[in-house]
Amino acid sequence: MFARSRWRTSGWTARRVVGAAAVVALSTVAVAGPAAAAPSDQPGGTTAVLDSRALDRLQQRAAEVQAGLREQEAEVAAAREELAQAEQAVAEAESVLAHAEGELAGHQEVVAGYARAVYRDGGALTPLTLLLSGGDPGDVLSAMGFLEVVDAHAAEMIGAAEKLRRAALDEQQRAAAALGKARERADVVAARVAELEAAAAAVTDELGAALDEVDRQLAQLQAEQVDVNQKTAANWQAYLEQLTAAGVQPPPASALLDPASGIPPGLVPVGASSGAAQAGAAQLPRQPTSLLVLPAETLSAVTAAMDALGLPYAPGTAGPESWDCGSLVSTVYGRAGIALPATQAELFATATPVAPPDVLPGDLVFLGTPESGLGHVGIALDPQTMLAADARAGAVVVRTLPADQVLGIGRPSLGQRAPVAVPGPTGGALKVECGNTVYPPSYDGARAWGGYPNGLIPPSAMCPLGAGSHVLRCDAAAAYRAMSAAFASAFGTPICITDSYRTYASQVDLYGRKPALAAVPGTSNHGWGLAVDLCGGIERFGTPQYNWMKANAGRFGYLHPDWAEPGNGREEPWHWEYAGT
Repeated sequence: MFARSRWRTSGWTARRVVGAAAVVALSTVAVAGPAAAAPSDQPGGTTAVLDSRALDRLQQRAAEVQAGLREQEAEVAAAREELAQAEQAVAEAESVLAHAEGELAGHQEVVAGYARAVYRDGGALTPLTLLLSGGDPGDVLSAMGFLEVVDAHAAEMIGAAEKLRRAALDEQQRAAAALGKARERADVVAARVAELEAAAAAVTDELGAALDEVDRQLAQLQAEQVDVNQKTAANWQAYLEQLTAAGVQPPPASALLDPASGIPPGLVPVGASSGAAQAGAAQLPRQPTSLLVLPAETLSAVTAAMDALGLPYAPGTAGPESWDCGSLVSTVYGRAGIALPATQAELFATATPVAPPDVLPGDLVFLGTPESGLGHVGIALDPQTMLAADARAGAVVVRTLPADQVLGIGRPSLGQRAPVAVPGPTGGALKVECGNTVYPPSYDGARAWGGYPNGLIPPSAMCPLGAGSHVLRCDAAAAYRAMSAAFASAFGTPICITDSYRTYASQVDLYGRKPALAAVPGTSNHGWGLAVDLCGGIERFGTPQYNWMKANAGRFGYLHPDWAEPGNGREEPWHWEYAGT
């Protein structure tokens, strides 16, 4: 005989049905299993459950200011370039003028010296003085010819120098006029930018107040999530204690593979939606409820997953401080003795499927949509609840199992099947990993997460780096702490850091002080809580500290962006960004 399971939130119910040799009908018996606490719809407090309408309205105003500043950026750059060119032209014209005046002064000095010599010798040298002085007529004629040449040459040189001086003076005046116009334009543009900066500053205080309210809501939701996690773990522990109290020794997975060939004594099969018996589970008959019995490996894996509740989600990591959805599943089952691949796609491709209505605790739940394809994997706790390293929550949480997004159910205790095709995005849809959309690097919102605006991320959604007041998104923070510890092992001190998450208010302040260098408020890479500026040697290309980062940062999900590399126009050796591993 076996029972077909009918699930409910507090556990399982099962109807005992008559086997081929049975001659009497048996009464309906409930099957007791671990109950999960009712989770919030969006664990971790995403904006989908926050009343953030005030923040949204203010963010729209901030976005308008950002658009204005962005539009002005091109004009600011053009005005600055025009001003620089005009200043250069004036400098060049003044240099030419100074040279011409120097040439003229030199020629004038020669003539003046000649005049002084004549005056000193008793008068001007003229043709008349030459004739009165007597002497050989040939000598007089030669002297008069020489005098004419000298006078002509002096006049020519002085005239040419004066012409150059006047041309240079004209050029200087034209350049000065252009400089005046460029300065006027720069002043107009600067005044417009100042107006926009003032507008950005004006909404900052209101944004801060709205953000405080969103943060309060988020903190409340996080507290509720912690309560859900704790109650779920307590329910699981109570279930394990029930098994012990009933004297059940959980059988190995191999003993439950084929109910038709027999299962351990004292246990009976669990019914499937097809009317047959389910492989990979059994139950202990008793009144008033039968007790669900899962393989020892499944119990061990789920227990280990419960221990990970609350730890940060970090793409590409595999514990012990942070997890992604695939690595959590793979690791907890691997430690229990069932080897599984480590990505959501490989898990889907190789997991032995069971019908969704037959889902049991420990089964793998694959979520997705027809458009985006496979987008998440977690561990079922009951028909309405799953445990997962969730990218939107930013942590390992207990969350709702959305029935309309279930692409499949897999049971690890049944072994692996030959790989099958994995549903992927269609119609230009973006890929989803562990519940969060994966944007291409070129996409403007590629760094966005959690539904939060740039620079307006609630403090409760961030985690400390262990260095001053610096914070980042929790997975980036966990990776940074691990990277800093590895750096300290190599150099004796943790990583030196000067900047991390940059709030909208701080972006406004920085833009006001350094408009030529700072990003438009609301567009900074630092505004997503995923970028750091480092020091202690890392801020210079080619140092041992910088070279260590280039060689090792990728292991922790950090990279030095291409635009900051030497020769790409904005050399910033100190700037590093978290991209996951």
